[in-house]
Amino acid sequence: MNETPGKGTNTVWHHATVQRKNREQLNGHRSVALWFTGLSGAGKSTLAHAVEERLHALWCRTYVFDGDNVRQGLCSDLGFTKDDRSENIRRIGEMARLFVDAGIIVMAAFISPFRADRVRVRGSIGNDDFIEIYCKCPVEICEQRDIKGHYRRARSGEIKEFTGISSPYEEPVAPELVLETGTRSLEECVDAVMAYLVSRGIVTRAFPEDVRRNGEQEDAG
Repeated sequence: MNETPGKGTNTVWHHATVQRKNREQLNGHRSVALWFTGLSGAGKSTLAHAVEERLHALWCRTYVFDGDNVRQGLCSDLGFTKDDRSENIRRIGEMARLFVDAGIIVMAAFISPFRADRVRVRGSIGNDDFIEIYCKCPVEICEQRDIKGHYRRARSGEIKEFTGISSPYEEPVAPELVLETGTRSLEECVDAVMAYLVSRGIVTRAFPEDVRRNGEQEDAG
């Protein structure tokens, strides 16, 4: 994980006595950042929280950063211009970096439409600790799921610079995972994420010990 001194001439990164490896050892799993990107309505937040539920059942230390939630506090001063969106992602990237250092599996669910912003976050967190998950879903399906009415308002001109309508979404070039969230079930997508985490040695198993892969309870005998 990168540890870069602050830009100010009077600030220096303080190296703690209790380090990330100590926290990971205490937690019993590696820490990592799962970055869910895709159009509005692609299922990013739903998938991130479902993955967190599975990890929580495995006694993992987790936290989800959700786009709407952070804009009510940490990023409440930002709008939706390209510069503001980039700053929004920069802030979340820095928070994710700190959470990874804290030994936590952090999940960030953000449209994060610009490729350069995601590349910058990857560079800040570190390539080995950043897992880009592209929630790939056609805009037509995203619009069908649009319970908030954002797409309708964007098409009528009420919402300016809306990703997928009046502002571009730049697809990831080489994400760690591509999930067809428009056609695959939520359970299938969670299983795919968990299988990847197991393959990377981030967690040791994909299901709690008392649950089969098909979700049924193990027989008592």
